[in-house]
Amino acid sequence: MSGESKQPKSFNIVVVGQDGRLMYEALLFAASLRENDPNFKGRLFIAEPQPGPMWSNDPRMKQADLLSAFARLGAEVLPFESVHFGQSYPYGNKIEALKALPEGEPFVFFDTDTLITGPVSEIPFDFERPCASSKVEGTWPEIELYGPGYGEIWKSLYDKFGLEFESTLDLEQPDEYWKRYLYFNAGFFFYKCPKLFGDRFTQYATEILADPPREAMLQNFDPWLDQVALPLVIHSFGGARHTIPQDSLDDKISCHYRTFPLLFARESDDVVAKLRSACAPNWIKKVLKEFDPIKRNVYQNRGDKVRALFDRENLPRREQMIRNRIKKANMWMR
Repeated sequence: MSGESKQPKSFNIVVVGQDGRLMYEALLFAASLRENDPNFKGRLFIAEPQPGPMWSNDPRMKQADLLSAFARLGAEVLPFESVHFGQSYPYGNKIEALKALPEGEPFVFFDTDTLITGPVSEIPFDFERPCASSKVEGTWPEIELYGPGYGEIWKSLYDKFGLEFESTLDLEQPDEYWKRYLYFNAGFFFYKCPKLFGDRFTQYATEILADPPREAMLQNFDPWLDQVALPLVIHSFGGARHTIPQDSLDDKISCHYRTFPLLFARESDDVVAKLRSACAPNWIKKVLKEFDPIKRNVYQNRGDKVRALFDRENLPRREQMIRNRIKKANMWMR
């Protein structure tokens, strides 16, 4: 059976939006989706955490112009309750938001700091076999001298949940090299049902945090908890490293830019042009210019100065080196 024949007619897309940076990034995401995939037929949700004991402040988005822009773009604000994470671990939003999505309907989650640059609706998703972003560095685990290695640590997590481990290994990579082990960025992921995925993601993440295996007890799970649990969830549902074309998400069809200085430093001319185009309509500009990193980098052209610091054909090998150069030029903004 081909990937195209498995793909449903439509699927839902969800990002997290809340008061502050995320709501502006969510608006830019929505604008870029509508501009670069006008044929997307699914529902677009902006998942919004609600006030409660897990938040010291009200995280809801209240600006009338912002909410009006969402409505104009056909984006639905979707409230959800923070039960396990909230302010202490905001990355947990992407886990807990899933329970508010329509049960049994395929979904694609994106980090809010993502620009849609092509037709997501044309990707041959196999929603029976999830995967996630491979745009990742070897950030976890951190191996201690004389402590357990990558293999012991990862196997202990699979064992904790009764999961088979050996088939997750990339045997083309050397033993004890981080790329040998299944590890994703949680910048996107998808599955056939958000409730099934969200329940298991919640279970694995909370149980790892509360009672990590002995081999992982000295590891730091903040901020890496979502990326530690995610490979286990994906493997448990029969997923793999790559179940969609590798030149689609994080390539021709989406850009997980992380911050606006990083976008201008390393992304293609096409991505920059699509960023500027999505930001151009006056009714969107009216809202986005309230957010300093967009105001300065896009509307006041600071991004062009950042861009001039780098040769995109010869970028520094590690992201931290790019960040340091921008900071040294006093043009870093988050």
